[in-house]
Order: sequence, then structure tokens, then C-alpha cells
Amino acid sequence: QVQLVESGGGLVQAGGALRLSCAASGSIFGIKTMGWYRQAPGKQRELVAQIDTVGNTNYADSVLGRFTISRNNAKNTVSLQMNSLAPEDTAVYYCNADRGFILGRWEFNLWGQGTQVTVSL
Repeated sequence: QVQLVESGGGLVQAGGALRLSCAASGSIFGIKTMGWYRQAPGKQRELVAQIDTVGNTNYADSVLGRFTISRNNAKNTVSLQMNSLAPEDTAVYYCNADRGFILGRWEFNLWGQGTQVTVSL
């Protein structure tokens, strides 16, 4: 069974930095876009950043210039470097892959279990 496994969340003071990582465990091919979403309490899940196989990126306006997404296509990993963190960045962060060829069939919209990021004043 293929899973997306996130790591790197935690508690940090405002102005600090964290790096989130996500790896696809198991055999998976053909991921086109990988990304990070977040969901704060009482709010809808929102896109933070995404990257395709050739390195094209897309960021939410709220994180532009502070967060950087990167990817290793060969290893099916994606990372999110988060700098200048603010309390409003507090949320559960989820890794996402738009698709993957797993055990002979395509699966779509794959999600990790989420990792908590808490930014204190």
C-alpha cells in the first residue's frame, strides 16, 4: 500500500523556520504534481504550494516569498521550507500528490496523514 508520509512539523516561535518533508512509501509512478495544503481549526483546507515534474511552482499569496517548495522526482519526495513563520501559519499541513500509478492502476488525489505546525508569539 502506498502512503504519503509527512515529517518535520512542530512548535516554533514567530519569525522562525521549519522544513516539512513528504515521501511516498511503496511503489508509485507517474506523479505529476505534488503539493502542500493546510487546514487551520474552523477553516477549509487551502493550497499552500505545489510543484510539477519540471519544477513549475505555484504559491498561495500568503506564503509567497516566505515558503519554498522543492521536489525530488526520482525519490517521489517533496519538501516545504517555511521561513519567517507567523501565528497565522498555524495549521495541520498535508502532503498531496495529484495522481500515481500503484499496483497496476491509477489512483488520484493522494493525501498524507498531516503534520501539525504551531507558531507561537
